[in-house]
Amino acid sequence: MMMGNKFPWRQALALFLVFLVCTCLWAEAKQTALAEKVIRLHILANSDSQADQALKLRVRDRVLAGARPLLAQASNAGEAEVLLSGQLSYLTALARQEVLRQGYDYPVDVTLEDVWFPTRTYDAAALPAGTYRALRVVIGSGAGRNWWCVVFPSLCLPAVSETALQAAGLSEGDVALITEDAPAYVFRFKTVEWWETLKHTLSGPQK
Repeated sequence: MMMGNKFPWRQALALFLVFLVCTCLWAEAKQTALAEKVIRLHILANSDSQADQALKLRVRDRVLAGARPLLAQASNAGEAEVLLSGQLSYLTALARQEVLRQGYDYPVDVTLEDVWFPTRTYDAAALPAGTYRALRVVIGSGAGRNWWCVVFPSLCLPAVSETALQAAGLSEGDVALITEDAPAYVFRFKTVEWWETLKHTLSGPQK
């Protein structure tokens, strides 16, 4: 009699583990697919001093102003990455000029690399936590609080339409996910967020 009672629990546990694995695989695939369609902007200040944090925002504005006409020529994230890759020296020079104009002599390093981001909410959308390709700007030692947005498609603007997101290569499902268009998509977003945050936590500290 006791053996018979244990079997349903084993079945339930097995089904739960299968569901958990499938959920994790889906979340991993969804975040990876989404990451392939956007490029983030990540700016690290020299320090947390008020002056260095203000400088960070000045450099942000200068880099965005320089990147905007370049990215206007891109119809997808792949094209945007190629355009940015070819102009890293130009963007570095712009950032460096702004640093000097503000009276500082910090070095500036501008690269394109993969960076892990926590969940971030913008005016019109939110992106779940995960690793994304990013235009990374490090000012001085880069030891201060960072600032991030999405440079392609541009979520750095106060608002962005669903039409603009779809024009940048995001599917209707992608747009529904990041705008949390319905309860089902809110659940899917939270699932991706949970999995990516758990994976990052288990992997240990990263730069």
